Amino acid sequence: MNRLLLTLAITAAVGSLLSCSPTVTQIPPPGKRAARVDITKGPALESARDDFAIIRWTTNNPGGTDVHFAVVQYGTDPKDLSQTAKSSIRINRGHPETIFRVRMPGLKPQTTYYYKVTSTESNGKSDGVESSVNQFTTAGPGEQRSTRPQSDQGLSSSSRPDAADSRGASPAE
Repeated sequence: MNRLLLTLAITAAVGSLLSCSPTVTQIPPPGKRAARVDITKGPALESARDDFAIIRWTTNNPGGTDVHFAVVQYGTDPKDLSQTAKSSIRINRGHPETIFRVRMPGLKPQTTYYYKVTSTESNGKSDGVESSVNQFTTAGPGEQRSTRPQSDQGLSSSSRPDAADSRGASPAE
């Protein structure tokens, strides 16, 4: 009798695992898009070393697809922002704001870069928000520049003497 119950329990468990489709049940339809998306904080330099930088900004929750891309267009000439760095992010529908962060690799030491930020849905549709052009200067070899997380004012740490983290630590690491 116990053997029969065990066999039935195993059969039922295996059958339920094989018959359900977890992929279909876990992907909700896109959420309602925000009527207007605004940058509420930043963009700001979060951290910069001699060969990379991290840019951070906050918007109201854009809605739409759950996966979005944070996009930074940048270059060494403010009129030629031909380089692009992207980072994917999963939107939390329950939060009123979304924090975007993008790592910009392959930068040159002690070089001023100009950038603007935007965001898109996973299908490539723009969230309809774009910042003005900002700038920062990468650190020298072996140096690091950081800002405190609460100093999201759109100014680079190179232009704000109080923005450098005295410990030399990056909030991103």
